[in-house]
Amino acid sequence: MPAALLDSAHDLVAPLVFRRESLPSSHQHGRARVMVGLVGPPGSGKSTLAEALAARFSQELGPRTAVAVPMDGFHLSNVELARLGLADRKGAPETFDGAGYVHLLRRLRSDGDELIYAPAYSRVLHESIGGAIPVGPQVRLVVTEGNYLLVPDQPWAGVRELLDLAVYLEVPDGARIPGLLRRQRSRGLDEQAARDWVERSDEANARLVATTRIYADAVLSRG
Repeated sequence: MPAALLDSAHDLVAPLVFRRESLPSSHQHGRARVMVGLVGPPGSGKSTLAEALAARFSQELGPRTAVAVPMDGFHLSNVELARLGLADRKGAPETFDGAGYVHLLRRLRSDGDELIYAPAYSRVLHESIGGAIPVGPQVRLVVTEGNYLLVPDQPWAGVRELLDLAVYLEVPDGARIPGLLRRQRSRGLDEQAARDWVERSDEANARLVATTRIYADAVLSRG
């Protein structure tokens, strides 16, 4: 993770977090939780940046006060994808429980006193894992990330209104694609099969994500 990229993301988010923290309690709504979304094409480093950003704010605000919640936790299971005939399109919008993701964000946005568990995605198992990310009432910043946070079609259209800030990560293809190829090789695909997957699936999804850049509040570029 380039330090300059993390610094730039921090500088965008900090005014929201610290302004919310400084409000008199009588003027705060609930726990004054800030919701930030990181958007970008496959391989742009969204998950790495989200984790680093949450860790940095937890250092500044206190332990476990910031958390990263990935959209990838809402991948449909491999069994369900096979049943639907979508196994070869895993990663496309229709291969996620988008409505479930929006519902979780609404719960997190409500700033209640309850402990909420969010799902994660295992790149070892290649499956979602439920109840893996605890979001307690002490959390002041939720950094969520994924490809489709700014897609204007349902069910994704419900995401944008729940975010205080949406940041688009712009990364040259030459910096993204090698990582995508390594990701597919880690699944056991040979070099040609990995390249076919990236060109057929990941890059088709990347073209869709690029059309949503206009809905972001800010754009961060990484070489």
